[in-house]
Amino acid sequence: MFHTPPLVFSTGADSQSSSSLISRMAKVLGYLVLALSALICEAAIFKPISDSHRSAALELFTPAHGSLSSLSFSGSKVEMVRACDDVEVCDVGYGWIQESLEETYEALRTFEVLGIKKQPDQRAATCATVVDTLSSPTSALKDLFLALRVNGLLNCELNKKTFAGIAPRLKDAVKSASSLLDYYYSVGSLVLIKGLNSDVDVHLESADSVVRAIKALSQSDGRWRYSSNNPKSSTYAAGIALESLAGVISLASSEIDQSLISMVKNDISKLLDGLEKYDDGAYYFDEKLADAHGHQGPLSASSAVVRGITAFAAVSAENLNLPGDKILGLARFLLGAGVPGNAKDLYYQIEALASLENNRVSIPLILSLPTSVLSLTRKDQLKVSVNTVLGATAPSLTVKLKQIFSSGSKDASVIDQDLKFDHKNAVHYLDALPKDIDVGSYIFTFEIVLHDSEHKMIYATGGRTKAPIYVTGVIKVDNAEISVLDSDLGNIETRKKLDLAGKNSISLSANHLQKLRLSFQLTSPLGHALKPHQAFLKLSHESKVEHIFVVGNSGKQFEIILDFLGLVEQFFYLSGRYDIQLTVGDAVMENSFLQPLGSVTLDLPEAPEKAARPPPQAVDPSSRFGPKAEIAHIFRAPEKRPPSNLSYAFLALVLVPFVGFLVGLLRLRVNLKNFPTASAPAAFAILFHLAIAAVLLLYSLFWLKLNLFTTLKALGFLGTFLLFVGHRTLSHLASTSAKLKSA
Repeated sequence: MFHTPPLVFSTGADSQSSSSLISRMAKVLGYLVLALSALICEAAIFKPISDSHRSAALELFTPAHGSLSSLSFSGSKVEMVRACDDVEVCDVGYGWIQESLEETYEALRTFEVLGIKKQPDQRAATCATVVDTLSSPTSALKDLFLALRVNGLLNCELNKKTFAGIAPRLKDAVKSASSLLDYYYSVGSLVLIKGLNSDVDVHLESADSVVRAIKALSQSDGRWRYSSNNPKSSTYAAGIALESLAGVISLASSEIDQSLISMVKNDISKLLDGLEKYDDGAYYFDEKLADAHGHQGPLSASSAVVRGITAFAAVSAENLNLPGDKILGLARFLLGAGVPGNAKDLYYQIEALASLENNRVSIPLILSLPTSVLSLTRKDQLKVSVNTVLGATAPSLTVKLKQIFSSGSKDASVIDQDLKFDHKNAVHYLDALPKDIDVGSYIFTFEIVLHDSEHKMIYATGGRTKAPIYVTGVIKVDNAEISVLDSDLGNIETRKKLDLAGKNSISLSANHLQKLRLSFQLTSPLGHALKPHQAFLKLSHESKVEHIFVVGNSGKQFEIILDFLGLVEQFFYLSGRYDIQLTVGDAVMENSFLQPLGSVTLDLPEAPEKAARPPPQAVDPSSRFGPKAEIAHIFRAPEKRPPSNLSYAFLALVLVPFVGFLVGLLRLRVNLKNFPTASAPAAFAILFHLAIAAVLLLYSLFWLKLNLFTTLKALGFLGTFLLFVGHRTLSHLASTSAKLKSA
């Protein structure tokens, strides 16, 4: 019998043991993450373009001020994408056309490569923009280039005169070009005109000098500068430079000097020497640069180089003899990007993959798995697909299963078995997994063997390809029991059998001098021991305080013993009922479970004065915003009022002094003889009386509705005004009285 020291997690506990436990668990988790990362990096599955990219294209290439509802197709987006499986192309209208010619071309080109056919419901409006741009003598080179690209996809109604009028201007632009972008736009436009109308003269008489001018911007590492005034070089610039050189070669009126072609081939080799590599065999160009062509990253730089190399290879008379593994690695990087989250990156990805789909350098073949999870219970077959980057059918070939590596082991099983080919579904499959394959994670090594020897010069297979495979199955759970042991001798006082595949409702009791033991066995389908990722025992007190313990194992046997005498402090001396729950789970375990086992009633000693108290339980945030308890409030009964006659009598008594005031004025014979007659003094006298009336009105408003602060603020302004006009009025009266006395 063995005893595994339990690892315990007490919610809210703050002790040194808990801190050390967390530290140990963090280290173990860190090692697990590193091992899993190494496993994933070493073997990764790359899949060709799928319906996810079509869905992303419909989502990203939408109008800036509209929605997908403006697209002229019936049904939802998802229904449309699914329909692509049954028809050759998908139909979408032009409602998504952007204002920018560049964005318009990127959307059109992406839809074309993905097989999404466009209906001409707004073709006229788009072509009108193209015609206006090409007809304007002030259009910039970039606008002409983009308009010609859009026209190449829409086939707008343009006559020969339009192209004939643009061609001389473009030729002059090639001669006077001072930057790489000038060459790119002008040469690219001439190439587009050549493809649209062969009758227009677009040939370059001095093609060698143009090649030398572009070549002068190259650097020793294979990268290019945008202009001679800009010392910074760029990988993206190298891509558009190669496209420009390819265009010059196709437009040359005579054969290009082969020494120049050789120098460009040498630049391409140097450029590929600067490739970065991932452990999974993906190659990419690492560029983080904000230049004249905008912010560039690895995806845009790699895409530009791929387009440039394939374009140059298409017009070169000689084979470039580039390493196929690097071309395949670039394809893996582009596919490994998944589905980009913005329209620009999606265009870069799709355009580069379209260039690799059919090129004179090397056509990558992508080995992918429809599923990387195989079930021993269902006896799943291992299936492998081999396609081009856009999902086209591969040539005649055989897929061999060479080796199988088990995770965490460097030893490999040598298989060397050919997979059968299902012509109907175009997949290679293995009837049954090798007999020694148990549940777990593996690395399967495949090799593609082309049947036709000529295809080896056309397609890149990349040698052996590693793919992660997860084999799942039902794990057998046996000999499960829970017992209460005597602390001194370890004698079993209570034992209960458990059915971990069914329901359990055991009821146990123990004190602090006893122990609780739980044991069970896990066996894989082939009878091997299995150590799951999760094996936890949780005890939950009535007060919601939880304690989690890690169940240890020795081979197939799992066991945990809880010594309550040593756990009373971690249990905060809380006696009462504890619910027991067992959790066993793993990614390869099809019957993972979280099983309530029952309860145990603990009788623990009273807590000392300085003992740690249970942590406060977290408040459910949703309870703060839930319905509150209804408040029943009873207003007090209004006090009894006096009789109305008494109120009226009091009002009459209040008015008696005012009546006396009026009578006194009459008795004193008050008059207005001394009221000023001059205009200015009369005005001040009137304002003085009005100010007094305003103060009285303010007092009335204070009694009715105004508060003290508002009243005092208004009274401050009125008092100042009243003091001013009153002083002027009284001064006038005093001067008038003095004149009368002196007279």
